[in-house]
Amino acid sequence: MQDVKYRLVNAELKPRRTKLEMPGWAGKPEPRSDGSHEQVWHCAPFTEGAQYGIEVFYPYRNELRVSRQNGKIVFDGDFGPRPDESDLMWPPFRTFGEDYYSHQLLLDLKVGKDWAVRTEPHPRFYTDPTGTVPIAVPALLRAEWWPMISFIIFKAPTEGCTHIFRPGEPMLQILILPVTADFTLVPMGEEEAAEREMRGRRIHNSRPTLAAESTWTSSTDTVFDGTYRHLLRAAKARPPE
Repeated sequence: MQDVKYRLVNAELKPRRTKLEMPGWAGKPEPRSDGSHEQVWHCAPFTEGAQYGIEVFYPYRNELRVSRQNGKIVFDGDFGPRPDESDLMWPPFRTFGEDYYSHQLLLDLKVGKDWAVRTEPHPRFYTDPTGTVPIAVPALLRAEWWPMISFIIFKAPTEGCTHIFRPGEPMLQILILPVTADFTLVPMGEEEAAEREMRGRRIHNSRPTLAAESTWTSSTDTVFDGTYRHLLRAAKARPPE
């Protein structure tokens, strides 16, 4: 395990490993049982994916609303006067072309030479039914030699829509990734494809047994079972090769 060291200007960014908030953006703590409403955390791949990175919080005390009116990006939020003796950009949000806006983040994440940091929308973007969660634009930074994430870019809302930044809410997620995507996409050979197909068939045929104690039907008549969760648990328990 490697350490990711951080340095920041505004302590209220509060970077931390992303956590599922329940009740909150990750849903309600409803059990996996008949009649419950399905929650995103019921899905193991989403839960692992959502907690894979570092969440960064909106660091100001005022609410900020970003909207598009008559084709123009509009910022509605009172940040007050510029902090005394500060050379920070103020207000810390501004337009970035016609379809984006930026935020002066000033967060330094130090990673190893083979790693990079990548910004992306916070997982709550995918669970939000209101369309108000800010949309951070993906960007890969080679933070070994670039010592500060000076600003980040957000996609502007469409006409009539509003993005809302609230105190205490996460506004983006950052992933720690290999600096180079060192792979080539190639088709499987016949033998390997046949082995994978056989594995899939075995899981399918075993599903009634694997899911016997974990099958349930939600309030929307959607059927769930714990087959993937059982296999995931077994895979994690297996000694590394």
